[in-house]
Amino acid sequence: MKLLPTAFLLFLFSVSINSFSQEATVSTMKTALEPVTTLTKVKKPLTVVINIRTKKPHVPLSYWTKKNSLGFDISEVAFINWSPGGTSSVSGLFNGKFLRTYNRSNYNWTNELLIRYGLNKQDRIEVRKTDDAFLLNSTFGYRKDTLSNWYHSAKLNFNTQFTNGYSYPNTETAISKPFAPAYAFMGIGAENINKEKKRTFYISPFTFKTTLVLDQRLANQGAFGVSKAIYDLNGNLIEKGEKSRTELGFLFTGHLKKEIFKNIHLENRLSLYSDYVNHFGNIDIDYDLQFELVVNQYVKANIGAHIIYDDDIKSKREIAGIQVTEGPKVQVRQAIGVGIQYLF
Repeated sequence: MKLLPTAFLLFLFSVSINSFSQEATVSTMKTALEPVTTLTKVKKPLTVVINIRTKKPHVPLSYWTKKNSLGFDISEVAFINWSPGGTSSVSGLFNGKFLRTYNRSNYNWTNELLIRYGLNKQDRIEVRKTDDAFLLNSTFGYRKDTLSNWYHSAKLNFNTQFTNGYSYPNTETAISKPFAPAYAFMGIGAENINKEKKRTFYISPFTFKTTLVLDQRLANQGAFGVSKAIYDLNGNLIEKGEKSRTELGFLFTGHLKKEIFKNIHLENRLSLYSDYVNHFGNIDIDYDLQFELVVNQYVKANIGAHIIYDDDIKSKREIAGIQVTEGPKVQVRQAIGVGIQYLF
């Protein structure tokens, strides 16, 4: 019976120990949960971030760039009772340039259309043509990497005129007509494009040059290098003249356009061609030099010179009312004008 109080005391001691440990555990849990409970009790403004994705219309990226310009130059001189003498005249020149360029990574395709047409009217003299040109240039190139300025290129050039040309004052017999002549250059080679220096040059060891003379009368005369007609001793036509001529040769072209001084722009075009078969070394030259002086956004002055030499083009002049054909000569056209220009 004496063991009962002792056992009872041990039981009470173990219960007190367990209660203490439970209180300690609860206290520890409260301590661990207390910061969270404290944070949840702090009242702060509730911020909700909602990401809303709107569907934008798909706009395809264009690799094409364009540049268009239309211009009209005019010059006029008038005399009234002018004792030193002189002839009143007015001249007008219309010109247009249309450029389309496709540039994507290693590909470059440049297309350019140039048109010019000019007229002059003097007192007691009929209207005369001063300029007439239709030129189309297209070059497609591929390069191996974007660091190189050299492209493997294929090139097409075509040029002709809009209306008949005359050896004034004779306006009865045309010495040239639309597509008489017309020139087409097609070849492959290498093109170097330097955008920083704003210059391009092209070299082709294999270029076909085709000369078209689609007027039979001019073709029979052998104009512009085509094979002329064959006649018998009595002047009867045996074989008509050829309307075309094809050559294979070497072509070099260069183009530079940059601002050399403030508001003064220089444009320089050069084309050199030599035929491998017929008189290799005789070089056909086509050189066009233009200075553009910018007055304001719309008014510009132009000073230019165009030089052509082609061994196949014979010069003509009129002697005592008769047109006489002579050998090839250097052809020069020089013009100065002030006019308006519209860019779009």
